[in-house]
Amino acid sequence: MKALWDLRDQPEKKPRMPLSVSAIVDAAIAIADGDGIEAVSMQRIAADLGFTKMSLYRHVSNKSELLSIMIDTAVGEPPDLSEVPDGWRAKLEEFVRRLAEVWRRHPWLPTVTVGSRVMGPREAGWTESAVAALAGTGLTGDERMAAAFLLFGHVRNTQSMTTAGTQAWSGGSEMAELIRGRADLFPELSEALSGPTPALDDNARAFGLDRLLDGLAALIKERS
Repeated sequence: MKALWDLRDQPEKKPRMPLSVSAIVDAAIAIADGDGIEAVSMQRIAADLGFTKMSLYRHVSNKSELLSIMIDTAVGEPPDLSEVPDGWRAKLEEFVRRLAEVWRRHPWLPTVTVGSRVMGPREAGWTESAVAALAGTGLTGDERMAAAFLLFGHVRNTQSMTTAGTQAWSGGSEMAELIRGRADLFPELSEALSGPTPALDDNARAFGLDRLLDGLAALIKERS
């Protein structure tokens, strides 16, 4: 009988949200955003949601399927570039800006969107947007797709100092200081880093993008 009388003094428990694919995915994305993709596990997700690990498997078959849904959810709706003025180049510049922003919000995306795999409709829609930006330029379909893949690769390679293949080479970086201190071993690098390095300040993203788009412009002019 004590529990009956003590009931009114106990804080009311919040009802537990029903488990669903979207709830599982949202929790997984929150973990990846905060602690990195390595922290995402079925056990961690279940604990954060207040369910057992096995209950998650009623909604997603395995972690691989979960990751695919996470990617397609996190990338968001593909950008509509049809209203961007000034032709294909401005559209692709805006495409890169929006892609970089999505990857900034979800820094785990560049590392998990590589390799042979099946994309979801939203992720494929991003490629569609880039390919559509080059419609009417005289490039063939496969050339437009190749241009889109180059853009994805360039953004991935310049997105973060921790991305494979990149290095903090700007003039004020620790790496630059080490290079300048061993000019006998690295004479050309030391000279290149001896003054201002504006092309490297954003990990060479703007410089590289301009060169990519200049190359496309030359090919498009040749075709016309």
